[in-house]
Amino acid sequence: MNKPKILWADDEIELLKPHILFLESKGYDMTTVNSGLDAVNEVKKNTYSLVFLDENMPGISGLEALSQIKQLNPNLPVIMITKNEEERIMEEAIGSKIADYLIKPVNPNQILLSLKKNLDDRRLISEKTTTDYQREFMQIGIKVTERMTFEEWKQVYKKLTFWEIELENAGEESMKEMLETQKLDANRNFCRFIKDNYLGMLKQTGNDGPTMSHNLFRRAINPHLEGESPVFMILMDNLRYDQWKAISGVMEERYRIEQDDLYLSILPTTTQYCRNSIFSGLLPLEIEKRFPQKWSNDEDEGGKNLFEKDFLEDLLQRLQRNIKFSYTKITHLEAAKNWVAQVPNMMKNTLNVVVYNFVDSFSHARTDIHIVRELSENEAAYRNVMATWFKHSPLWEALQWLADKPCKVIVTTDHGSIRVKDPVKIIGDKNMNTNLRYKQGKNITYNPKDVFEIKNPKEGFLPLQHLSSSFVFAKESDFFAYPNNYNYYVNHFRNSFQHGGISLEEMCCPIAVLSPK
Repeated sequence: MNKPKILWADDEIELLKPHILFLESKGYDMTTVNSGLDAVNEVKKNTYSLVFLDENMPGISGLEALSQIKQLNPNLPVIMITKNEEERIMEEAIGSKIADYLIKPVNPNQILLSLKKNLDDRRLISEKTTTDYQREFMQIGIKVTERMTFEEWKQVYKKLTFWEIELENAGEESMKEMLETQKLDANRNFCRFIKDNYLGMLKQTGNDGPTMSHNLFRRAINPHLEGESPVFMILMDNLRYDQWKAISGVMEERYRIEQDDLYLSILPTTTQYCRNSIFSGLLPLEIEKRFPQKWSNDEDEGGKNLFEKDFLEDLLQRLQRNIKFSYTKITHLEAAKNWVAQVPNMMKNTLNVVVYNFVDSFSHARTDIHIVRELSENEAAYRNVMATWFKHSPLWEALQWLADKPCKVIVTTDHGSIRVKDPVKIIGDKNMNTNLRYKQGKNITYNPKDVFEIKNPKEGFLPLQHLSSSFVFAKESDFFAYPNNYNYYVNHFRNSFQHGGISLEEMCCPIAVLSPK
């Protein structure tokens, strides 16, 4: 293994001989020069791992040398060393993207620490992350086999997501397979939990049971409407918890995250059912009864989410909230830009609801467009695409403007998605819906072991399309495939992100409360 090559520029370099010898004893290949100009020339001629640069040298100054070195090699770490504690010098050096800033006199261990932080940090972080995950691996493995409440499942899913992102950031490939196996085990047991408890949880009322789609607004949004500041509810369609964690890293630049929680989406985990349920405060069967002209079943023509504002208005009246509110649905870039221009006017409202549809649109485009699939080949790439989009989106532009105002921002979603892998054969008539993760209809043929079935839709508070209709849901990473044209169908949809069924990724949805710093 080659020794890291270090360049040290200081006009009193002879006085630093003990430091040089100490670093050489630690395995570093040291080159010394005594001027900024010599340092620049060395960087032109040779490749170095890192540069120590004295700020005050004759000829060109350390800051001037730093500027020239960065032009030659922008990614070369430079550690500035100086006797000058003047704040202006520090700010200028930091603004030039130095790797570290040390004040003389420096001791050998201080120098060594700075070197390790800049050259060995990835290895050290990777080793520490691996050790910490291995320590917790057994605990998580035991936990997922136990009978748990949804509150306990939330903690397990948060831990799995945390370690997935930590291992990715640490570049730790060896542990990824272990984590994937643990996620599969967790999803398998979560599906059993849903099969055993879902129908019972739907029947719980008041403050009993977990927060779900139909009581999310009452429990998580309504209490914040009593404050003096306006509330902005941002619902990002189809946002998974790990994607939220990637976006929240950007938001923490300007916002303090007061609450970072999960709620349980209802089934089917699709916009038609979940989002209507959120804004109406009702389960789908209850929506159909209360608004018979405004509920659309799977077989009906036209949009399925055309009356969310009406549902929300009715919900606010039932909650006895006589307030000014706005509802905005954003499905394309021009609409997003128009909304940004209107945000200042919305400060007069008590509640402003924004449904932002980018993530769901991207997910569907990923299935059908090859280059989009390449951009988001796996979960890590998908997260990174979401974070990059968010940084440059009109949504973040609006949120940065709001960060300077007294307000409350609540970010949530209606459901998540899962990357599907294993096909499950299913047969139904021509009126059976096309979703890959759930099916409803009559005379459906399937293997009961492969699915979660609700034979009587009323038990699941689901509308009854036909007297003999039933619902079946795909579990874990399965997806439904028809026997006709089976191979083409499977190859086209395998590894695509889908929603509608049962998994931690689809049903455990983020709900976060933020306030400006």
